[in-house]
Amino acid sequence: MNFRIKRYWAYIVATVVALVVPFVQIGGNQLFLLSFDKKQLHLMGVAFDMQELYMMPFLLMILFIGIFAMTAIGGRAWCGWACPQTIFRVLYRDLIETKLLGLRRIKNKQKEPNWKEPKNAIKRAVAIVLWSGLSLLAASDFMWYFVPPADFFAYMSNPMEHTVLLGFIVAIALFLVYDVVWLKEDFCIYICPYSRVQSVLYDDDTFQAIYHNHRGGDIYKDGKKVVFDIKDLEQSQECTTCQSCVTVCPTGIDIRQGMQLECINCLECVDACTVVMGKLGKESLVQWSSSSHIDTGTKVKLFRKKTIMYLIALGLIVGMLFVMGGTKEYMLLNINKTTQTYKIKDDGKRVINNFVLLFQNTQKQKLTYNLEVIGDYKDVVTIERFSPFKLSAGKLSKKVIRLSTKTKLSDNNNNSTPITIELKAYATEDPKVVVYRKAVFVYPRADKVKIDGELFKPQKKDKTTQE
Repeated sequence: MNFRIKRYWAYIVATVVALVVPFVQIGGNQLFLLSFDKKQLHLMGVAFDMQELYMMPFLLMILFIGIFAMTAIGGRAWCGWACPQTIFRVLYRDLIETKLLGLRRIKNKQKEPNWKEPKNAIKRAVAIVLWSGLSLLAASDFMWYFVPPADFFAYMSNPMEHTVLLGFIVAIALFLVYDVVWLKEDFCIYICPYSRVQSVLYDDDTFQAIYHNHRGGDIYKDGKKVVFDIKDLEQSQECTTCQSCVTVCPTGIDIRQGMQLECINCLECVDACTVVMGKLGKESLVQWSSSSHIDTGTKVKLFRKKTIMYLIALGLIVGMLFVMGGTKEYMLLNINKTTQTYKIKDDGKRVINNFVLLFQNTQKQKLTYNLEVIGDYKDVVTIERFSPFKLSAGKLSKKVIRLSTKTKLSDNNNNSTPITIELKAYATEDPKVVVYRKAVFVYPRADKVKIDGELFKPQKKDKTTQE
């Protein structure tokens, strides 16, 4: 099986994955979703809210370091084997224009049809219409990673009421039509930033489409072509200058010139040279190999210092991602103090601090929320003006509460005394829905309040008793 057929299978797998993932749910949550509407990130069936987007840096690090590692091992394999840009171009050029309409030849991607001929012009119009339909599907699929398919189809049942979403779909589809029909591989050559960084990530053991100049001969010297005809070749040089590797290249480069930024590792040139040299009973001059293998014949080292460091970094980041993901909270609670520092009530016998609490139910069912003080001050500080309440799924509720104490907490005559109170908020129906928050309770100077009682000192745990 040649590399072109293998690539087609890779494209089918990538397309199926891209279309199926938005529909996969785990526990009612998407496998992957970045929802700006609901302000949530769904990852492996776990929903993270905006306050929990500390996960995003880890995902971005995995993305970039993963790309670096993949490039160091397989060059621009992503570009030639899984990039949507390449898949779209193959669908349009090889399937629609070549197989369905007969406008091109697979083995000669550099020859443009005569568009002035009415027959070709009509076929091109048909190709653009067919691709426009596929572009709308691709644009919709892209949006499914931001709007769940169920919501997407509900919104699109009344598109005029969701013009922003409709506008995104149309704009993306129009860009894809322009990109695939007119911009073509110029996107890979001039726009995509990946080609600009690949040379930094390559080393002598990086897999790439590479010309065996020791066997084929130096077709280029100092960047200039020096051999134009087979009669100019030396006896030991095997290259027939058939140009098959050049005409089949989607980016229009000559692989015999060495590594070039425009090469996307599609390996079309390897297939072309394999066919030509196979007729001569010889091995292909263009190979999926590395420069070290071509120069010295040594086996390519997949695990070397660079790739091992990348794998270690990825392992650490994935580990941290799971650790951070394990601390996920199943409700949201923000606590803010009011502008008033404190109040003194009951003729100086009680100190009150007011707080504003914002609850959000991030679960899919209605829950009853309660609140209590825990920790060293649980028997000292009392919650007032709060009672358990029900909150529907996805809803928010603001509560103003009082924390009060009758205990003397400080003898400080110079400054107000802040103490840290720990609060526990939880849902009575589900034990996993619980969060812990700290609030700063401010107690006035001792000469500002006269309260009977002893200085409050939290009891310290006896180490001897513990032992």
